[in-house]
Amino acid sequence: MTDIIARYRIETCLPVEQVAETIAGEQSSGTFLPVPGETEELKARACAKVTEITLLDSADAPSLPGGRTPKGVDGPLKYQRAEVTLSFPFANVGANLPTLVATVCGNLYELSDHTGCKLLDLELPPAFGEKYPGPQFGVAGTRELAGVYDRPIFGTIVKPSVGLSPAQTAELVRELGEAGIDFVKDDELQADGPHCPLKDRVSAVMRVINNLAEKTGKKVMFAFNITDDLDAMLRHHDTVVAAGGTCVMVSLHSVGLAGLVELRKRCALPIHGHRNGWGLYTRHPLLGVEYPAWQKLWRLAGVDHLHVNGLQNKFWEPDDSVVRSVRACMTPMFRPDDTAMPVLSSGQWGGQAPETYRLTGTTDLMYVAGGGIMAHPMGPAAGLRGCNNVSASVNFSTPSPLALMAGSIVSAKRAHWSCSPPATSPQCSPPRPSAKVRACRRSWCPAGIC
Repeated sequence: MTDIIARYRIETCLPVEQVAETIAGEQSSGTFLPVPGETEELKARACAKVTEITLLDSADAPSLPGGRTPKGVDGPLKYQRAEVTLSFPFANVGANLPTLVATVCGNLYELSDHTGCKLLDLELPPAFGEKYPGPQFGVAGTRELAGVYDRPIFGTIVKPSVGLSPAQTAELVRELGEAGIDFVKDDELQADGPHCPLKDRVSAVMRVINNLAEKTGKKVMFAFNITDDLDAMLRHHDTVVAAGGTCVMVSLHSVGLAGLVELRKRCALPIHGHRNGWGLYTRHPLLGVEYPAWQKLWRLAGVDHLHVNGLQNKFWEPDDSVVRSVRACMTPMFRPDDTAMPVLSSGQWGGQAPETYRLTGTTDLMYVAGGGIMAHPMGPAAGLRGCNNVSASVNFSTPSPLALMAGSIVSAKRAHWSCSPPATSPQCSPPRPSAKVRACRRSWCPAGIC
């Protein structure tokens, strides 16, 4: 393959073929009017081509405002949806990620010819894989640093998201580390603010992690949020490396592709990619970018871990979309080791583990429970034990022992807290009244005690 292939879902009340050609021209050699110099030879060489159109369903009303309607047509309109595949000449773009984004995700969204346009997927020529090295650590390198090989990597997020001092953060990490946590991350809102400067936080947290490692032989992986201006971000990275840290985190949409590419060139640690702001790009079914296309850009830029949401999450995304995202991260692009480790996070706790394993069929995951561990009625260490009991009871080499996974969660909870969770999780019997039981904020818990 020598061209850049982009697949879209569009909606329009105009002829679909006409709109597809308009998008192809707008994003390559054409504009809204013929211009001098746009010769047939130039168009043959530089104009994007429509290679496939598949008609889908239609709607009685537009999905987005501002669409142009056919001239001279009175009465109700039908808004036809279709999948359209475009082929962009590689010579227009080169192996250039920022220009690639301008090409496949540019002004086409603003055209009045359609009332919906979403990039579904991308196929890129080998030149991109040759220029951009992709993930430096990926799944194998992350497992090596975390010392976890035969199960998911269990982790959590520092909560409250902001407001803790460096010393308080370190004390929380000590409690989690003593309980056996694999991975802890800063919240995306906590970077280098005056109340908790990154340099001080790194010093305090790594002192605890290094001391624990000397005692136990296990070194907790902590993803420090180094998101900042480029020069500062690189300095933060060096601070983490000097302190013996094993991971850094960035908010991808904040630092941008070019920022991540520069960090990857210098980075000596796995890069944990947080996708905050993702809903802006994908929540509407006919606007933005789908995850399979989006994650390819960031993997090429060098990210090692990618957030994919989680099953039964606190956000809007359905489970089937999350599973597709996991599989997208684990599908090689140019070589077998250019995959990224999926990070399941968002309203996670031990109860989703059986369904997560059943649907994804893999343990090459980071299973990150923030509130699910930190808000446990008996404390963060007890929340972690609930997740660890899953690992201790299951042979992850086959998908059969889901009952064992579920049973371990039940036994871990039954003594002090319990609930009636979703249908994919085991049913727990209500506990006896206890001072340790407190009100549950899970919308699906009828007992109000989980």
